[in-house]
Amino acid sequence: MRLPGLPTLPRERRDTLFMLAVLAWTLAPLAGHVPTWATAGAALALLWRAALAWRGAALPPRWLLTGLLIASVGAVALTWRSLGGKDAGLALLVMLAALKTLELRARRDALVLFFLGFFLVLSNFLHSQSLAIALAMGGAVWGLLAALVLAHMPVGRPGLANAAGKAGRLMLTGVPLVAALFVFFPRIAPLWGVPGDAGGRTGLSNELQLGDVAELALDDRVALRVQFNGPPPPPQALYFRGPVLSQPDGRRWTVLPWRAGAALPPAFDPRQQADPSMPGDLRYEMTVEPLRIATLPLLESVQGLPERIAGGEDGLVLAPHPEGSWISNRPITERLQVRAVARRDGRTPGLPEDLLTGTLSNWLALPAGQHPRTRAWAAELARQPALAQAPSEARRADVLAIALIAHIRQAGYAYTLSPGELGEQPLDAFWLDRRAGFCEHYATAFVVVMRSLGVPARIVTGYQGGRLNPIDGVLEVRQSDAHAWAEYWRAGDGWVRVDPTAAIAPERISGGQRLSAPRGLVAGALANVDPALLERLRAVWGALDHRWNQWVLGHGRQRQLDLLRALGWVDADLSDLGRALAIALATLAGLGAALAAWQARRSRPRDPWLRAWQDLRRSLARRGYPSQPHETPRQLAGRLRRDAERAPADSAHLVAAAESLLALEGMRYGSRSNPPDPAADPRLAAQRVVRALRHGRPRKTGPGSPLRPARTSTPGAD
Repeated sequence: MRLPGLPTLPRERRDTLFMLAVLAWTLAPLAGHVPTWATAGAALALLWRAALAWRGAALPPRWLLTGLLIASVGAVALTWRSLGGKDAGLALLVMLAALKTLELRARRDALVLFFLGFFLVLSNFLHSQSLAIALAMGGAVWGLLAALVLAHMPVGRPGLANAAGKAGRLMLTGVPLVAALFVFFPRIAPLWGVPGDAGGRTGLSNELQLGDVAELALDDRVALRVQFNGPPPPPQALYFRGPVLSQPDGRRWTVLPWRAGAALPPAFDPRQQADPSMPGDLRYEMTVEPLRIATLPLLESVQGLPERIAGGEDGLVLAPHPEGSWISNRPITERLQVRAVARRDGRTPGLPEDLLTGTLSNWLALPAGQHPRTRAWAAELARQPALAQAPSEARRADVLAIALIAHIRQAGYAYTLSPGELGEQPLDAFWLDRRAGFCEHYATAFVVVMRSLGVPARIVTGYQGGRLNPIDGVLEVRQSDAHAWAEYWRAGDGWVRVDPTAAIAPERISGGQRLSAPRGLVAGALANVDPALLERLRAVWGALDHRWNQWVLGHGRQRQLDLLRALGWVDADLSDLGRALAIALATLAGLGAALAAWQARRSRPRDPWLRAWQDLRRSLARRGYPSQPHETPRQLAGRLRRDAERAPADSAHLVAAAESLLALEGMRYGSRSNPPDPAADPRLAAQRVVRALRHGRPRKTGPGSPLRPARTSTPGAD
């Protein structure tokens, strides 16, 4: 049996399949944000409806749809113990939209489905405002409008391209209004706030177990973008400091608790050390994705308070942490843009030595019973003459660090994402048996050995390196650039950074080479065709995405006020934004009215007789004497005379109007005995018709009136 193709299907079935395709496109990005049962149920409902439309089969009975609806509501209630809230409401909306397709019989059902589709478009932006989602939802709106246009073209078989063209023109008509609202509508929290785009993975964390950073190496999402004022520093200087982990409990390392905004000694506080005029400082602008942690990964070492440009929630406070990082008073759940200044020497600030007295235990503690073999190995190392004869505590710390780095280089260690199962004592197994691990393995082992020998040390996590986008020169740092390194305390100088990974994989630090997961099917195919093609496409997309983040998602209240000041508003505030929005909307309304008047004037016929006849038909319709577009003046005059015969008491004005209509027709067509006069003015004849009807009573048309137009039916209307 040969199946019919889409062009040969009846129009109703073709339009139904088109609507289902648009709805599936709109629902696809929500698959990762609703339960698996909701995704599977919606997909089955759409496929079921598509099969029914393709075969022209009957829709399922009402009782079955009612049962499916009750089951869907029950599943939502069981999953969340409620029908309220964003997650439960989204799952319910997805199921309702999918089930509604199974009762798509008439135009009213289609209209309900259209508006459900628009709600689904908006719900996508609750989870992500990325450029990819914006483009996908732009296509969804276009498709929904095209389906809506098809529903309002019930006669004939209009093509999909024709409907899509009309929908595209409608969208373009609304662009100026959308632009005005985007530029000037005040960003007032919480009205404007939406959750950030963080996906299902969280990136860096305030705790670390062996293997956590290796998992991030498989995540290719962008974590932050950096634009430098001048040439960027070399890769080995690009250390973006995240959570500092100082407190071990045997399996995990966690951060030292600290409240954002707590007072710090002036000798440490970088806000007291900043010198904006100091030459050689590295100034940059950073766009940070929603990392879901309260640490802002800035370049070491920050000078002064970072300036927040746009994004983030109102009330977000950035403050220094005693461990040298910068924290906020709440997790960063929205895209954030900041400007900052870093010292080119890369020195990490630390608490003054006199303030460390009695507190070194924070950076010396090791859990009892953990890492016994590594600590025994450290004790053997301490017996080496170079360490035993160190002239000072600072010199001993340096010699120990050098010895550890030399051991990593010479003992046959390997740099890998998959060190395998390491057992109950994973650090001992890595350091003494497997000798293969990722950056956090080397940093953790370094810190444990240093602490075992009485040298304060800590683990620092963050990002290292990144890749410059050749399109716009912006440094793109991805989750796969997540890194862990170590710091130890040198008496008299403070904290010293040391990266044990550089000893085993120097290309990771200086060359930007990453360990990564195998490419997917599409990426692998592109790489096989042209190895540089994938990188070029990635660079172009990265540059576009960065511009989207800066100029669209980064267009917050501060940029709105800056725009008003540039336009001449002094001391602009939210009330000025409202006035600017009102002016913009009034201007657009005036331009729209002028355009509509111009188009109406342009649509009027140029022929004087046709213009007079068109105006006369409108005047007669207002007086209660409508006419059909195909009727001629003679036909309308005949109807007026027949109407006069039915109402002799009110016939004089009708007869006079009929004679004027015949005179108007004669000006256009004439006869052999009375040819048309080119000098005659048809407007005068039209005015005589109107004046004649004014002397009579306005006509009230009814079902039995000969002047009432015949009722026409619209195919497909309810």
